[in-house]
Amino acid sequence: MFKFKCMSFQNKVVWLTGASSGIGEATAFELSKQGAKVILSSRNQQKLEQVKIRCANPEQVKIVPIDLDDYSKSSKLVQEALALFGSIDILINNGGISQRSLAIDTGMVIDERIFKTNYFGTVALTKALLPYFVARKQGHIVVVTSVVGKLGTPLRSSYAASKHALHGFFDSLRAEVHQHHIDVTLVCPGYVN
Repeated sequence: MFKFKCMSFQNKVVWLTGASSGIGEATAFELSKQGAKVILSSRNQQKLEQVKIRCANPEQVKIVPIDLDDYSKSSKLVQEALALFGSIDILINNGGISQRSLAIDTGMVIDERIFKTNYFGTVALTKALLPYFVARKQGHIVVVTSVVGKLGTPLRSSYAASKHALHGFFDSLRAEVHQHHIDVTLVCPGYVN
């Protein structure tokens, strides 16, 4: 869970993917407690509703279901999310899937699915929101990757590769959007429950 002690989230609009469980769920609770207006996204709308109810300020929480695998809908979803509070200040790309198998035992279908969700879905959503941030000359893109985005480990080859790819893309994007006063932050948690 992120404590976000270095900045105020009061009345900031934060769009959070992967919000139905784990790091995303804990982040939703913390953002709500700190007074943010939160847009929760994941594939599971029922779980998102449960997270919303448990937030400190559920009246300031909205839901936009998203399947990162279907990134052809990213532009439409951005418009839907923008309409909820009239703006977005921060996008937290937290959605993703994992893998625990040896590379030799992991079929290409699994490799493709991990990249489609973790990399292409995240990049597509960011690219769909980016023109809005550029026009405003402000915004913050946060990407929850992993320590394995820096150091690969056994049983995580495809997952680690997808996280390495996120590092490459978002490190480059940070340099490209700096002039527009858009921040890009990579968060690299270790093992979590």
